Amino acid sequence: MKILVIYTHPNHKSLCYAFLEKIIKGSNENPNIKELQVLDLYEEGFNPVLVFNENKRRRDMYCDPQLEKYRKQISWADKIVFVYPIWWGRPPAMLMGYIDQLFAANFAYKDKKGLLPEGLLKGKSVVCVSTMKGPTRYPLFWLNNSHKILMKKALFNFVGIKKVKFFEFGNMESPKGKQTKKLEKIYDYFKKI
Repeated sequence: MKILVIYTHPNHKSLCYAFLEKIIKGSNENPNIKELQVLDLYEEGFNPVLVFNENKRRRDMYCDPQLEKYRKQISWADKIVFVYPIWWGRPPAMLMGYIDQLFAANFAYKDKKGLLPEGLLKGKSVVCVSTMKGPTRYPLFWLNNSHKILMKKALFNFVGIKKVKFFEFGNMESPKGKQTKKLEKIYDYFKKI
């Protein structure tokens, strides 16, 4: 199995970064994982801003040479892991900008007759590891599960990815947030998948 981890947090002393370290450690100890790549969007200096003009058209994003490296990473991976905080009920703008540009028509999906397109990323799976200040059940009860619906139905299922696993960790700024236990849960998951 080949894993691409997309890390989206500006601080390497954050809890998100501690989760990234556990993912790397568990993956390195797992004989089923043959290769691991990490893409740190902030460290990479990824530009999340969409630009469309007479030279850069939306319909051509699938072949934009500036995004070729990232398309190759997605194509290469069997499993894509996203590590990010939930801010204002959704992933950071940096990650959404990456998604807007990379999950483009004719790369991630292809329009066809009918209501839904053909997903071109079939066979891949996704794991989302997210942290938030609020309670764990906050997205479910107060936001009608909008985070999971956005990520699973509006994005991953749309592009053909059916296997999506979520780890949403709440109360992460609380002294009673059980951070160590949650970090070990992620380590164990990646050590055994």
